[in-house]
Amino acid sequence: MQAAEGRYVMLDFWADWCVSCHEMERFTLSDERVKARLKDVLLLKADVTANNAEDQALLRRFGLFGPPGIIFYDREGMEIDFQVIGFQSPKKFIRSLDSAIPL
Repeated sequence: MQAAEGRYVMLDFWADWCVSCHEMERFTLSDERVKARLKDVLLLKADVTANNAEDQALLRRFGLFGPPGIIFYDREGMEIDFQVIGFQSPKKFIRSLDSAIPL
C-alpha cells in the first residue's frame, strides 16, 4: 500500500480456476474505457488459486466468499465501503468505479 503514493487502490482477488475472473480479465479489465478510467489507480492482485487455509482466511478478512472480488482503497489507504463481487460488463464496471472512486 505504501507504493500507492496518494493514489486510489484496487485490490482484485482472483484465482486461476475462476471462470468469472478470466472473464473479467478478458472482457472488462482489458476494455479501453475501463483501462482509461483506471489509469491513475494502483492495481493489486491477490492470488487465491491455492484455496488453502491462508487464502480462505484472507477472503474472510475482506468479507468475500471467493473470487472474483474487488476491494477499493482511498488515497489515504482507508478501505472504501464498496466492493465488486463477480463478473461485471465494462459498462457496469465503469458505473461501479464511478461509485467507488470519484473522478
